Amino acid sequence: MRPDGDPDPDDYGLPRVDVVVPDDARELERDMVAYRREERRRRRRERRRRLVRPLTRFGVAIPIIAGALLIALLSGALMTAFGPRPAPRPTAAQLAPRPSAGPGRIGGLLPAGQVDLVAREHAPQPLKDMRPGVIGIVPPGYRCEPVVAELAGRTEAYDLNFWLVADPRPAGGRQGLSLKELRACAGTAHNGTPLIVEDRKAILANAYAPAANASPLPPSSGATAPTRSPSASPSATPPASPTMSSAVPPTASPPVSPLTSPPPGPRLAGLTAVFVQPDGVVNDVVHAPQVGSELTEKVKALRSG
Repeated sequence: MRPDGDPDPDDYGLPRVDVVVPDDARELERDMVAYRREERRRRRRERRRRLVRPLTRFGVAIPIIAGALLIALLSGALMTAFGPRPAPRPTAAQLAPRPSAGPGRIGGLLPAGQVDLVAREHAPQPLKDMRPGVIGIVPPGYRCEPVVAELAGRTEAYDLNFWLVADPRPAGGRQGLSLKELRACAGTAHNGTPLIVEDRKAILANAYAPAANASPLPPSSGATAPTRSPSASPSATPPASPTMSSAVPPTASPPVSPLTSPPPGPRLAGLTAVFVQPDGVVNDVVHAPQVGSELTEKVKALRSG
């Protein structure tokens, strides 16, 4: 509207606008409240945009990666707090300073030397560190018996170790068990995990297992066969007179120690169990052990030995 009150458009060509100027400024209070409310909303939207702008710059990739990292962090924390804890293996005690016997005998330490502990790779293992626990020496041609699973379970129950090692010395035309056969035998134990050991030099077998070259006798024979020279014939040996045989008393055979070579006879085909105390002393050697309470007591005694 022009200054002279003419309702026609003014000289600038602007459209007609009805403007009402209130007489009292208090009448604009509601408009001011609405304006301030809109301004507050606008400022909140701006702050929200500034916060999410780095995440929306690359689309939805960053939120997905951040969520995956958060889930992985929470899962790791829960598994650490509530997951199963492995049973601690017994710590090795100090070696006995003055054992009652020499190395390789009952009452003495294990022989000097080292073997290979077979897991994914071969790791050298000094024999003096194989304690406390039971060492099972497996002869050639051995068929896995329930005593292997029994020893694995008992040693696991008493926080001890159980090692399985094959005797590499051939016997009866058979070679020592391979690592594959030894692992298969260890797999029969469901309540424990036998440790596989490779003893290429037969250090343990020479010290504790029966000799591999024992010659068998017929089952009906119970005495040692006499030795003859190759040139002697059966007819060249005169029969002994009844008087001489009655006069000479029979010679008693000396007792055989578990660590010495056994007398000629059928070779023991069972496992040889070597019981090693925490101080490294071998307190017992059992050939062809049987499942039972006696074997359990021998294993249990290693904890306080």
